[in-house]
This record gives sequence, C-alpha cells and structure tokens, in this order.
Amino acid sequence: MFSDGKVWVGVNEEGERINLLPALANRHGLVAGATGTGKTVTLKVLAESFSEMGVPVILADVKGDIAGLVNPNTDSEDMQNRIRRFGLDEAGFSYKGSPVTLWDIYGEKGVTLRTTISEIGPTLLARLMDLNPLQTDILTIVFRIADEADLLLLDTKDLKAMLNFVSENAKEFEAQYGKMSPQSIATIIRGVAALEMAGGDRFFGEPAVNIMDFFTQDMGKGMINIIDSSSLINNPKMYSTFLLYLLSELFERLPEVGDLPKPKMVFFFDEAHLLFNDAPKALLEKIEQVVKLIRSKGVGVYFCTQNPKDIPNGVLAQLGNKIEHALHAYTPADQKAVKAAAESFRANPAFNTYETILSLGKGEAVVSFLGEDGVPGMAQKVYILPPACSFGAIDDAKRDQVIKSSILYSKYYEEVDPDSAYEFLERRGIELAEEAERAREEAAAAKQAALEEKEAAKRAEREEREAQRAAERAEREAQRAAEKAQRDAEREAAKKDAEKRRAVKSVGNTITGTVGREVGKTVGSSFGKFGKTLGGNVGASLGRGIFSTLFSSKK
Repeated sequence: MFSDGKVWVGVNEEGERINLLPALANRHGLVAGATGTGKTVTLKVLAESFSEMGVPVILADVKGDIAGLVNPNTDSEDMQNRIRRFGLDEAGFSYKGSPVTLWDIYGEKGVTLRTTISEIGPTLLARLMDLNPLQTDILTIVFRIADEADLLLLDTKDLKAMLNFVSENAKEFEAQYGKMSPQSIATIIRGVAALEMAGGDRFFGEPAVNIMDFFTQDMGKGMINIIDSSSLINNPKMYSTFLLYLLSELFERLPEVGDLPKPKMVFFFDEAHLLFNDAPKALLEKIEQVVKLIRSKGVGVYFCTQNPKDIPNGVLAQLGNKIEHALHAYTPADQKAVKAAAESFRANPAFNTYETILSLGKGEAVVSFLGEDGVPGMAQKVYILPPACSFGAIDDAKRDQVIKSSILYSKYYEEVDPDSAYEFLERRGIELAEEAERAREEAAAAKQAALEEKEAAKRAEREEREAQRAAERAEREAQRAAEKAQRDAEREAAKKDAEKRRAVKSVGNTITGTVGREVGKTVGSSFGKFGKTLGGNVGASLGRGIFSTLFSSKK
C-alpha cells in the first residue's frame, strides 16, 4: 500500500510499519520463498503500491492469478480482520483494482507481444537455441553480415534465408570471418526450426513492441504490464530469455538519470532461477552488468524465486531490499541453503533469522529494506498486508475486456510482414536465377550460332567444292565439246576431203579412163577392131591405175 509517500509492505511483531523507501526502490530486491508461502500476494502489494505512486511495473504471470490486480478485492470476515489488525481503515485502505495492460507473446491472453530477430540479438538467440560457443560465434557473424548488407532480420524466415545465403556463399566470407562449416550452419537452421515450433514464429515479427509503451499512466497511476506466461513457462529458456530481452531493452533505451525520488520503472522477474539455469558464463556476466548499471537509469529489478541460492552471488549482492518468505529444509543441502539465506540478512539480536525463516507462516516474511542512508536494515519478521486487488485470477470475459480496451491492442493486433532479408534474398535468388537463365539462353544461342556458323562454313565449303566440281565438269564438258567439235570438224573435213578425193578420183578416173581408152584404142587399132576394143579397155584401166597411184601419193 502506498501511504505517507512510502511503500507500506507490512508490520513487524511490535506493530510498526515496515516501509520500502521509493528513492531506494531502484536498488533492486529479492522476493523469495517456497511454493504457497505468500510470494504472489507480496508481489501484488508491491505492484499496486508502485502503481499508486505513478511508477509503471512489468511482471510475469506464471500461474494466471497476477491478472487479478485489475479487479478490486471482495469483502469478507477474513479481510475485515486483516483491516482491523493492520489499521488499514485509518490509512484510507479500500478495495480497488489497478490499471493493467495484459500482454502475451502468443496473442491469446493479452496484447500481442513481438520483437524482431535483430533486436533480440545473437547472444540471447543462441541461448534460446542452445547453441555451443562455435555455433554462437557463427550466428554472431551472420548478424554482422546482415548488418553490413543492410538486411533486416525481423522474423525466423529472415534468419533462415540469411543462414542459407551465408552457407551458399561461405567461400566469399572465409577470408574475412574464417571458415563456417555447412554442418554448423545446418545445426543453427534446425535450431531456428525448433524455435518456430515452440512459438518463435509468432514471437518474432512486426510490429515489434516499443518498450516505451510500458511507461503509460492511467489518471496518474503507473500502468501494471502483466505478461501472461502460463503457456510460455512451458518453455523455460524462452520465458527467461524473453524477460531478459525486455530488461536489456530498458537498459539500452533509457538515459542515465542518477538517483531519483522514485523509480521510473520496476521490473519483477518471477521464477528467476530459470534465467540462471545452464546460462553460459558470458550471459551471466551480461546479466550481472545490466543489473549493476540499470539502477542508474531509474529501474528497479526484483528477482522472485523459491530460494535465494538460485541467484548467483554477483547478482544477489546487488539486491538491497529483501523479502524472504518461509523456506523448508528437508535435507542437509536445504539446511545449508536456508543458512545462506539467513546470513544474507543483517542480524537482529531479537531473534534467530535461520529459525525464523524455517517457522514462517503463510503471509509472513523476514524483511530487510535499505534505510535512508543506503544501509540494509536489520532483519525483521513482518506480516504482509493484504492487497487492495483480488486474490484470485480473472475470468475470460474480464480478460477479453481488458485486452480489447487497451489503446495498444489495435497497435499490435495485426502482424505485418515488411520487406526484409527474406524478401531481398528471394528477389536476389530470382534475379540470379533469371541471370543464370539468360546466361544459359545466351550460351545456348551462342552455341547455336556457332553451330550454325560452322554449318554455314561447311555449307559454303560444300558449295565451293560443288561449284569447283561443277566448274571442273563444265571445263571438262567444254573441253570434251571442243574436242568433239574439233573431231567433228576434222571428220567433216576428212569427209569433205574424202568426198573431194572421191570426186577428183572419179573425175580423174573418168578422164584417165577416157584418155587411157583413147590411147589404148589408138595403140590397139593396128590390131583391128578386137585390138582396138582391147586396147581401149587396157588403156582405160591402165590410166585409172596410174591416176590412182598419183592421187594416193598426194595424200
């Protein structure tokens, strides 16, 4: 309860108020205790008190009952007894709810809560996917390559596209970043796929949550931002990593403010042991650094867990405000843990802190808050006040009303898929495929052109050979024709010569026959008619013979 400018948490055995000073609330705190000892009620009292003073709050709702902060408590005989016991009526106590915004990364029980792959970063993402140091280094390099190429990693498909791109072009990056084996990248891709199946496909995307939306107020009261984790808690690494991401966002976004009269924000980290389980050394160092430095930005962080031993010493040492509910010691290890918890308090000579922690009832706690001088107060047994809000959960109708009445509901309701690494690389793949297709087509065309050129050359060579052969044939035919013509001419000349000779011979024969006959007749006439006739015949024959001999010799 916020009263007299302080967070009134409860009363001690003497009936004195035990208050948490707002100016020292950013020195962080611890709320611990076994299941069923009253931690949830304490968280509600603290949350509604900070809200009353105008300080916004972030806290996770693992069991679903934290959402009861929105409803006023109901009157009962038990509540009347508590009001009288603590003197709450005199302090102006009344049943009332607080301004609440319900969030849910699955978008089912609250305003959809998303972030992007780039914003959560490789370190937290590697923890989500349980990567080894080598795989974490490769993932970090992939993020750097994406940054240098101005490629946005918004959702899981962006990350898978980027991993495949780096794998396909690993040789190009080896000189600068070293060898990145396909097997390691394939392991990371399988981790991304497992993350998607665990709900990461809904957690990563746009619009990403703006952490400044958690700083709203309602009529002067700080908004209590309740992150429904009833489903998320089933994936402990995702749950703790997500809350650590929100804490890191606060650390990175908020300016240094030094000491303030009251915190700018109070962050409750419920089931805090899940944050530190199996966390690598580098992550533990980062958590310790954030917790150490974030108080100068006006943020108080309160770790809620079953046992203080769940918190590393480096972090536990920075938690100045402690509320320890009952712990049980069934084993020697449990006894050792309770002793360690008791020794973390400033001893009170009035009681034994160890024995008191073991004997605390429900709603009771050993408390130590920082005083005005910044020194932890002595341990005191405190009876925790009842909350002004409902003890229980809310029904579905009320939840739906709270979700849809939030001004942030419409802002984050509809998921968008802007142009990012996946779309760019998809276009690049299409362009490369088109270029490759063009190159194949050009190569095929060049090959076809070469074949056609070769065929044309062969054709030209054939045509040239055929033309040459045709010319040779024509030449031969011309030569044969010439030769034939010559032979024909010669035959014609010979024929004419023969005819001429025959004519001459015929004429010669006639002449010589006639001359010979006449000569023969003349010579034979002395022998009478018979001799004349015989002499004529002999003379003609002799004349023709002589002519033939003379004609033949001229040839």
